[in-house]
Amino acid sequence: MTTASPRIQIASLDTPLYQRADGATLMCVYVMVILLTPARLILRGLPMSLTPADVLGLFTITLWFCAHFTTTLGIAKGPNAVRRGMFTYGFALLFVYGYATFAYLPSDELNSADHSLVLVVANLGLALGMVDGVRGRERLDFVLKAMVVAGVGMAFIGGVQWISGIDLTVYMELPILHANDVVVQAVEARSGIQRVPATTGHPIEFGVIMAMILPFAVHYGFHARDRGESPRRWWIAAVMIAMGLMFAVSRSGILAIATVGIVLFIGWSGRRRLQAMGVVGAFLVVVQVLFPGLLGTFYNLFTSIGSDDSVRYRVHDYPNATAEFLRRPWFGRGIGTWYAPKHQVFDNQYLLTLVEAGIVGITVLVGIVLIAAYGASKARYLSVDPRDRNLALTLAATAIVPLVGAVTFDLLAFPQVTALMFFLIGACGAMLRIVEDERKRPRQQAPSAPRWDRPVARR
Repeated sequence: MTTASPRIQIASLDTPLYQRADGATLMCVYVMVILLTPARLILRGLPMSLTPADVLGLFTITLWFCAHFTTTLGIAKGPNAVRRGMFTYGFALLFVYGYATFAYLPSDELNSADHSLVLVVANLGLALGMVDGVRGRERLDFVLKAMVVAGVGMAFIGGVQWISGIDLTVYMELPILHANDVVVQAVEARSGIQRVPATTGHPIEFGVIMAMILPFAVHYGFHARDRGESPRRWWIAAVMIAMGLMFAVSRSGILAIATVGIVLFIGWSGRRRLQAMGVVGAFLVVVQVLFPGLLGTFYNLFTSIGSDDSVRYRVHDYPNATAEFLRRPWFGRGIGTWYAPKHQVFDNQYLLTLVEAGIVGITVLVGIVLIAAYGASKARYLSVDPRDRNLALTLAATAIVPLVGAVTFDLLAFPQVTALMFFLIGACGAMLRIVEDERKRPRQQAPSAPRWDRPVARR
């Protein structure tokens, strides 16, 4: 009796039986909804097309706004570089919207602009919820692990589509949801090899999302033993997500993972680089054995760029985009006002942003990505924990993926990859806040010397 009671007491103090729901809990639900809800499904009974993730984003920014009027709800306060970037981005696009709607707009373009502004607010809610609502390293890990789990679910759905041709998303429609007018093909053919979108709206979006999530599965696999966990589940998750990237058969996905790989390769130690190259080599061998011809398809995608019709289509619209941009170079014609089938599709987010939001819009779009990468890089510089340094490096590497993806497709027109972009931007801000708070805490908690120990000035 006397020896057992202290153990029970220690376990009850150090291992809480439950975790109170907080901002990280909401962000976990959010990222699950983003990745696992089919892109074509929208909520019924609303005056505009909104997905469940859009509604959650609006709900989150409402909670964020109300929580800042209190001091008891645990939301973070104080300056943060990423949060300032989000404010600048929001106010700039609000000004662009006001500039466009001040003049005459056709009713269809005005409705599209209204819808785009609502989506901007929803995505800002997601980013601000991450920056200020996720408090502490453990809660940030909790949210990012939930993202990896959701990515595994998305990869599994894509794998079933690729291997068997069965589209599981047709069985995921809830009574409160219905399909929009966008047609999503479960299986497409490219260079004789089929490609799949999983729960997204297009294989390109699927491939880029897999490339953005994969580095986090690798991170938790490398550092699982440091946390007393088995790395096996994280490596299984990494393999499944990597296979999802392959099943997308997307140049954009390969460019995205190459971008992440270059940044990680520069920041990793020599030992980690050798381990990563060994893992990649073994993975490619397995892919070649299990799915003959798949790697050859990727090779042909890049060697045939000069004769690829999709590349020609992306390039031929440059003169039209330039002419439209020069009509309103500073503020553009209005966010959301250039849309298909009324207008030509550019398949290039930089061109689309220049036309819709002008120089101001392209500046704040590139700016929030660079600020997020700066925030993660600063967190890596300030931290002394190897796990935190690698997590910050992973966040910085994935944060810049949109800068590359925006060249190959109109990224902001795809809701899931756009939401994931803002999610990771917010994660960069949360990481920076966590590290900065830890550096401030020792100075704030250091007890001052007792009054009687202080030297007394002599007269």
